[in-house]
Amino acid sequence: MMTLCADRALAGDRLDLQAMIDAAEPGATVVVPAGRYAPIHISKPITLIGQNMPTIDGEGKGDVVQIAGAAPVTIRGFVIRGSGIDLDRESTGLRVLKGQATIEDCRFEDVLFGIDLKQSPNCVIRNNHLTSKPLDIARRGDVIRLYRSDDCLIERNVIENGRDALLWYSNRIMVRDNVSRKNRYGFHAMYANDVTFIGNELVDNSVGIYLMYGQRFVIQQNRIVRNRGVSGYGIGLKEVDRYDLRENLLVGNRVGIYIDGSPLRRRAGQATITANTFACNDIGMTLLPSVKGNRIAENNFIDNIEQIAVQGRGAVIQNEFVTPETNRGNYWSDYNGFDANHDGIGDRPYASTKLFEDLVDREPKLRLFLFSPAHSAIEFIGRAMPATRPQPKFSDDSPLMQPMTALASAPVHNSDNASSVRSMSLVALTLSFVAFGIAFVGLFDRRVAISPFSRKSERLPSHQGGVR
Repeated sequence: MMTLCADRALAGDRLDLQAMIDAAEPGATVVVPAGRYAPIHISKPITLIGQNMPTIDGEGKGDVVQIAGAAPVTIRGFVIRGSGIDLDRESTGLRVLKGQATIEDCRFEDVLFGIDLKQSPNCVIRNNHLTSKPLDIARRGDVIRLYRSDDCLIERNVIENGRDALLWYSNRIMVRDNVSRKNRYGFHAMYANDVTFIGNELVDNSVGIYLMYGQRFVIQQNRIVRNRGVSGYGIGLKEVDRYDLRENLLVGNRVGIYIDGSPLRRRAGQATITANTFACNDIGMTLLPSVKGNRIAENNFIDNIEQIAVQGRGAVIQNEFVTPETNRGNYWSDYNGFDANHDGIGDRPYASTKLFEDLVDREPKLRLFLFSPAHSAIEFIGRAMPATRPQPKFSDDSPLMQPMTALASAPVHNSDNASSVRSMSLVALTLSFVAFGIAFVGLFDRRVAISPFSRKSERLPSHQGGVR
């Protein structure tokens, strides 16, 4: 290890760290004293260790740190700030091009893009704090971006006030124990395979974790709270295969989990959503009617405004809502059944046949009337006149009478959204009769029978709830 001092100052009183790097032998460890340094370019193996957080400042121009064709490089204990502001040039705090780097214990501030890895496998991004520039969210850069960079580790970072953290065309990525807040996408994986997300906290983003066009994903023990942007998904799955989502806490999101075209190929037991808690979300889980082949079992659905929604017409009966090995379904906080033999499993299936929910699934604008007198009146009609009830969206044949103990003990907090939605009922009061009329118009357009004298009903029998 050697300690080099920088005595030569550049314009703007920045010290010349590049001269220290050029003077070091390949593989050397350079201890950099506190100070303010100009941007650097690294093209040989080297370790840079900052004392008392020295600053590398780009002063608003271009990239701040560039690493190209070098392995291994370690940068530890720096403030990296002041990249350029041009999105078309993708000005970056630290860029690695065809290299191998470990970036740890650094603070990135006032940078357009944060850390950008291109064709740089086996990199480590650990224990950093990353923020973007104070711009509109669409004008910010990606806080972390991996492109064709396999076998990387992203752990114990704090990522906030940026745009996205992207994993593109990158395989065998471990993402663990990170905090992502107030970004657009917490993590967005596209054309990536064998990616694991474990122990992360994703709070106040537009979307927590979104997976597209890949396979072999594990999402486990993450805390995903108040992701409420335009999409507002805690977790999104679009045309992905072989995934295991378990032991996650999803609270206060617009939608806990959104599923579109996943899994692409039906293989028994290879698309599982188990042991998760969905609590106080607008919608616990949203599925498209074409979704089939998921096992959704032994989860807690607690006080979601709508437990499961189907986006469009149809049911999602070709998904399992029970674990075949144990004959255990899910816990539903609105289940009204009983357990006569005290085996912990309800004696009647849980089936979603709420009239107002069905109308909202078909016409989302009616969500305005949640908790209004119109909502209550429509639900009263659904209970009083069974012939008006819609066909079930799904059925859980073995509902649990008590929530999963390990998950129920996790802290669950009501989101601000619940109270705001309830306050809308005051406005909806004046529009209740309009909604009441809309509801009855919708009833006469239903495929199910609305009269006890109808000759044929398309409602599913209660035992049809999953793949047999």
